[in-house]
Order: sequence, then structure tokens, then C-alpha cells
Amino acid sequence: MADNSAIEWTEATWNPTTGCDQVSSGCDHCYALTLARRLKAMGASKYQVDGDPRTSGPGFGVTVHRSALQLPYKWSRPRLVFVNSMSDLFHAKVPIGFVREVFEVIADTPQHTYQLLTKRSTRLRRFADRLEWPSNLWMGVSVETAAELGRIDDLRVVPAAVRFVSAEPLLGPLDDLDLSGIHWVITGGESGPGARACEPAWVRGIRDRCAETQVAFFHKQWGGRHAKALGRELDGIVHDAMPVVAASS
Repeated sequence: MADNSAIEWTEATWNPTTGCDQVSSGCDHCYALTLARRLKAMGASKYQVDGDPRTSGPGFGVTVHRSALQLPYKWSRPRLVFVNSMSDLFHAKVPIGFVREVFEVIADTPQHTYQLLTKRSTRLRRFADRLEWPSNLWMGVSVETAAELGRIDDLRVVPAAVRFVSAEPLLGPLDDLDLSGIHWVITGGESGPGARACEPAWVRGIRDRCAETQVAFFHKQWGGRHAKALGRELDGIVHDAMPVVAASS
């Protein structure tokens, strides 16, 4: 677990699994894959399993860490926690039984609020009614281009207290964005070597759609060579709204 996370919309990260595989264009410059390679070289125990070189890499093989399930019980201060910043809990290689264990830990620690993000919305939808959804769990999907908008349709049927969309890295306009049943949208440009540009018009379109539908809007960054290189302001304003939704919604 990492406290004081540099991610603007959370406070800490918790990785009961690590590793992943690339599934869409937003994965092309995956920060987690690059970090896993570095952590493997440093000898970090959680990053010694290699993934398929065609879709993953050194230290980035999907690995379940049952010992990590105890960590949230040890936190004395309530936290906003991003689950699996270094993986995807709904990856096909993560047993559904382990997903249930993660959900049980979340339910057992209601003092914390957990943010869970996936690109594997089909598996999320398939198992949604086989899971108990704690009221302190926010569920989100990544949508980088219009090609991934279908992930939101899968998310819409999930009975999470908060459903959110992460449009990061935003790689194109989302002109047909339907936010019915969605509570929060995050936008952000790509960062790191070879970062692809995020056009202001794309972000404005999402901002305006959020305003029309009364959905909380958070613009994380413009990206660039470094994550904070171009700041966070959109038309002179920092947008950092968070969802306020009753647990029963």
C-alpha cells in the first residue's frame, strides 16, 4: 500500500493483485508495465513473475497476493483507496473467488472508501450479480476513445454505490458519451516518453456533457513528458469535483 498517492483523485493505493495485459490503445504506454519492470530489477518480491512478452512484460505477470488482503485492517486513519493501480481485478487470470475476498475486505473496512477501475467490463458485467457490493466501493471503467464507449454500458448495470468513468489517457473525442447512471467522470492526458496529445476540445466536450447531466467532473492533468508538465487547468479553472451519491443509489 502506498499512502500519499500522487494520483490527484485518491489518497492511497492497494494492490491485492499485480500484473496485467494490454487490451486497448490506452495501454500502449502503460505506466504500470514500465514500473513493474523497474521493480523486478530492484528485487521487489511482488514483481518477479513475467507476463506474456506480446502483451505484458518483465515483472508484470498477473499475480494474486493473498497476504495483501490484511493491509486495510491495519490503517487507523480513513482513506480514499485506489484498488489495483498496478493490475486489473477483473482480469481473466484473477479467480472470481479472490475477487470476492477483496470485496469482503472492503465491506469489513467501511471507514475507507475504495475506487476500483477496470478495462475488462465484459467480465465485470458477467459477475456483477454474483458479488456482494459494499456501499463504500466505487466502480469504474476506463474509456480512452469512442471505441471503448461500450464499457460504460456494462458498468451501468453494476449495482455499485458510485459508478465512474476514467477517460485517461483521453485519446480522442467521446461525442456519443451517454452518462445515464454514471456519477463521476475523470479526464486526463497521457504522460511519459512519447505521450500522445490530449486536445482541449475533447475535454471541453466531456465537461459540458457532465454539466448537462449533473455528473461530477474531474480533470486530472494535460500530461506531456511528465504528468504535471502542462498543469490541470481547463479554460483557467481546476475541475476537481467528487461524486456525492447515497449508498443506496
